[in-house]
Amino acid sequence: MRPGAGLANTGLANTGLANTGLLDWIAEAAEAHGEDVYLADARGRATLTYGRLLELVTDTGLRLGQAGLGPGARIAVRLAEPLEYAAALVAIVAWGRVAVPLDPGAPEQDIARVLGVARPAATIRVARPSAGAEHDGARGTGGPFGVISFDFDTEGGAPVLTENTGPAAAGGGIFLSTSGTTGTPKGILLREEQLMHVAASVVECHRLTRADRGYCSLPLFHVNAEVVGVLATLRAGAYLAVDRKFSRRGFWEVISGRGITWINAVPAIISILGMDPPAARPPALRFVRSASAPLPLAALRAFEGATGVPVVETYGMTEAASMITANPVDGPRKPGSAGRPAGSEVRVDAVAGEIGRVKIRGAGVIRAYARGGRPGVIDADGWLDTGDLGYLDEDGYLFLVGRSDDVINRGGEKIYPRDIEEILLAQPGVRSAALIGIPDAVLGMRPAAYIVPADDVPDLAALEATLTAACARQLPRHKQPSEYRFMDRLPLGPTGKISRRLLKDLVTARS
Repeated sequence: MRPGAGLANTGLANTGLANTGLLDWIAEAAEAHGEDVYLADARGRATLTYGRLLELVTDTGLRLGQAGLGPGARIAVRLAEPLEYAAALVAIVAWGRVAVPLDPGAPEQDIARVLGVARPAATIRVARPSAGAEHDGARGTGGPFGVISFDFDTEGGAPVLTENTGPAAAGGGIFLSTSGTTGTPKGILLREEQLMHVAASVVECHRLTRADRGYCSLPLFHVNAEVVGVLATLRAGAYLAVDRKFSRRGFWEVISGRGITWINAVPAIISILGMDPPAARPPALRFVRSASAPLPLAALRAFEGATGVPVVETYGMTEAASMITANPVDGPRKPGSAGRPAGSEVRVDAVAGEIGRVKIRGAGVIRAYARGGRPGVIDADGWLDTGDLGYLDEDGYLFLVGRSDDVINRGGEKIYPRDIEEILLAQPGVRSAALIGIPDAVLGMRPAAYIVPADDVPDLAALEATLTAACARQLPRHKQPSEYRFMDRLPLGPTGKISRRLLKDLVTARS
């Protein structure tokens, strides 16, 4: 189908915008299989078909114009219902506006911080049907989406930033605020073409087709769920079951009952599922995708051994619209590796096979921060310094060893936390572990291990002795933790990734 074909009878043809991009994806899917389900509530009855998505997008475009929100305007999204949230993101970007995703459960001070960086001109809201209004939810084919529409609250909205005006900024996109490991807010504007490029790369890399049925419980205010989940599914014309949050209760029943073929997960989820496998492998499940943080080898082996389902390890970041590298679904997978470049270029500034700084560039990678960001992170040739450390093997697979600001310099000896954490996590009785540097009067820093023990560990002293012995056997003396501290939990970010910055802050506060 040529660009824009199929739009003439949808109300999209005479809008004044070029019929390209996400509008094409939506219209083509609606024309080809409009009755098929695009998004579904993983544990409920609500669904959104491709045909209904097109209707929602058409109506939203008209309402944007009525609200005076022109191309490039930033619109905050803070909806509680995940299907509404996903549909709103798609509609805003498709109409050349910029979505600002917010965590609906975040404290108001956190929301204020994000709004201070993004400064949206409006907030999207849901127009609910009046009591007794007819809708198709009873038929189980549209849930609440038979009558729902989106409105825009512009009262008290801050003006759009100067950097987001003018012809160069008229396109759609998603504006994300991230602090990374530094705690300093950075504004990242991902353009529609960047989002589409990476979504298409996900489809190609993971061999997604219209027959696929995905599952995602990751937060929709993060780039992974937005691009790998929502947009890649749209590109493939496939089905995505969206869960409000991950829960092991009834998880495998959902996967089997809905015929899920792939799962979008993070290491914490994979670790939990490896300890709570299904009685039998779900027949349709092809693979589980691991993202957000390096997956410990012990967790990978435990999950694959218990379930028989392969794990596809990947690597991504917000500045690259999510996916950067991935292990192939139908080719050699290297445990512990983030895989090979997928839609982006990757280089490591070091001698071949040695550890160095990981740099990336490509169609999905930003060329500048919209706000904040350290000068010099992106060079004149478009190479972005990720802040990650790693190496490329002889086959071009990327292995990550940690963040540059996580390296522990013990008297001139550099220690990469992941090396030690892999040993700790492989020991029975360890649920999670993190290594950070703590001050030392002589050496500058020394490594300290923070451990969350399993529930059935009766003797922490015995566990510490086991960990000490394992590290002594496998590590040179300077890499061995100088002390072990047991905790009920480690501080996590929204996607379940251990936050070393928060752990360091916690340790400092307690000292």
